[in-house]
Amino acid sequence: MKTIAATTALLAATWLGATSVSAQDAAAGEKSFAKCRACHQVGEAAKNVIGPALNGVFGRQSGTVEGYSYSPANKNAGITWDDASFAEYIKDPKAKMPGTKMVFAGIKNDKEIADLTAYLKQFGSDGKKL
Repeated sequence: MKTIAATTALLAATWLGATSVSAQDAAAGEKSFAKCRACHQVGEAAKNVIGPALNGVFGRQSGTVEGYSYSPANKNAGITWDDASFAEYIKDPKAKMPGTKMVFAGIKNDKEIADLTAYLKQFGSDGKKL
């Protein structure tokens, strides 16, 4: 019986350790955002530039940032950005949304995408950190 309890405890500790290693890291996501910064801004002073400002992107409908000229593909995609849709899009924007004007090779690494997601989720629609 002690062996079963010890094995269960060891498996639980291993699982918890693996979970914390794969947890989202907003600081790493901020570094990853450097790849996006040439076209996008985030934060209280963010503006639409080559791409739209990304404040409050999660929970927002695609193609709806006021003052940004989206492609018809983006305006008509009908995507509400969440973790899954963002991950699929950022891996290969043109595959997820044919006709998008976003020119980006994509981020293929799931951990990097999760970190970038955590970073972006810090910003409300007003650009303030939540």
